[in-house]
Amino acid sequence: MECGHCCNYSWVDFVFTVLGIGTFLFDLGADFWVAAEFYLQGDYHWFGIVLFFVFVSSALLQMFSWFWFKYDTELENFKPRTTTETLLLANGGRCDRLKLLHIFQLGFFLRYVTAIEQGFHVWWKKRNEPGHVIYLTHDLSMLRLFETFSESTPQLTLMIYIIIHNNKAETFQWVSITACFISIAWMVLEYHRSLRFFLPEKSKLGCSSSIVYFLWNLLLIAPRVGAVALFTSVFPPYIALHFLLLWAALLLWAWAQHTDFMDSGPGEWLYRAMVALIWYFSWFNVAEGGTMGRSLIYHTFMAVDSSILLGTWYWYRDPIVTDHYVLPLLLALLVSYLLGLLLKTIYYKLFHPKIWQPLFQAGEDVPDNLVYRSLSPTDALPSVINKRMGALANSFYFSSSMQTGGKTNGIEINAIM
Repeated sequence: MECGHCCNYSWVDFVFTVLGIGTFLFDLGADFWVAAEFYLQGDYHWFGIVLFFVFVSSALLQMFSWFWFKYDTELENFKPRTTTETLLLANGGRCDRLKLLHIFQLGFFLRYVTAIEQGFHVWWKKRNEPGHVIYLTHDLSMLRLFETFSESTPQLTLMIYIIIHNNKAETFQWVSITACFISIAWMVLEYHRSLRFFLPEKSKLGCSSSIVYFLWNLLLIAPRVGAVALFTSVFPPYIALHFLLLWAALLLWAWAQHTDFMDSGPGEWLYRAMVALIWYFSWFNVAEGGTMGRSLIYHTFMAVDSSILLGTWYWYRDPIVTDHYVLPLLLALLVSYLLGLLLKTIYYKLFHPKIWQPLFQAGEDVPDNLVYRSLSPTDALPSVINKRMGALANSFYFSSSMQTGGKTNGIEINAIM
C-alpha cells in the first residue's frame, strides 16, 4: 500500500523527535539536581521521594517498552532497519539483549536512538519508507505520555507542596517546576500530533485545533495539581492514602471498560494501572463509544474530589501565612478549571473531527503483519501501522449515531452509530 500525504515524514517530525529526547533529558537532569540539593541540605525525606518518582517512572517505562519490543520482535516479518537495531537484535539472543538493556533502564533511550537514526535516513537521505520511523515515534509518544503522569506531574505537585510548606522557593525548585511544565506541555503537543496522523482528512485540522487541545489540557491539569499540593500541605500523611483509594477505584473503572490495549494479560493490567494513574490527574479516553457520558462522569467526580481537597486545605490552613493569597489562588484555580472545560467543549464542538465509523479495521485479526485497511481509499496509510496508537486514535476520534458492530485490531466495537 503506497504512502499518501498523511504519512510523509518531514524535517518537522525529525526535529520533534530530537527535541523530544532533549526535553526528557532536561527534565531528568532537573530531577537529579533537585535530589542532590535536597541531599546536601539534609532533607533526606524529600530526596528519597524525588528519587522514588524518578525510578518508579523509569521502571514503568521499561516494562511497557519491553512488552512492546518483545511483541514486535516476535512478528514474522520483523527485521532490524537501523544500525543500532542490527547490532542489538541481529542473529540469535535478541530478547536477551533487549531484556538486559531494559533491566539497566536503557530501553527507552534505545527507542529514541533508533527513531532518530531511522528518521535521519528517511528525511535527509530519502533511503527508507517512512512507515517504520512513524511507528517508532508513535510508541515514543505513548511512552512520554506515561512518563509525564508517572513522574513529571507528581514531581510538579511535590515541588509546589514544598514551596507552600516552606513559604519560599529556591532556584532549583523553579527549575524543576519549569522542567515539569515543559515535559507536560510537550507530551500534550506530541500526543495530539500522533493522534492526528490517523485522521483520513488530517490536512483539514489546522494549528488552531492543536492550540485549543493544548490549552484545555493544561488548564484542567493545573487546578488538579494545585488541589493535591494544597491538601498535602496540611495533611502530608493522608495524601498517599487518598491516592491509593482513588487509584484503586479508577483501576476498577478501567477494568470495567474492558480495555484491550496490550498483547498479554499482565501487560493489560499494567496498562490499566497506568490509566488509573493518569486519571488521577487528567482525563484519558480508553474505550470507543459513549465518550461524552464517561467524560461527564469523570469530570463531575474529580471536581467533587478536588473541591473536598481544597475545602479541607482552606479549613485547616494557617491563616497568618495564607490569608494574603488564599482568595486569589482559589479564584485562579476555579477560573482555570472552568476555562479548561469551556475550551474542551469548544474543541469538541468546532475542531474535533466527526468520524462516524472506526478509523481503521483490520482485514483479519492476524497481528503478525500489522496491516490496517483505511476506510478512505483516497488517504492511504503506510503498510506498517502502530496498532497501539491506532487503538487510542479510534477511542479519541470515533463517534457514532446508530448501532454497529465490528472489530478493529482485536478490539470489539459495539457503539451507537
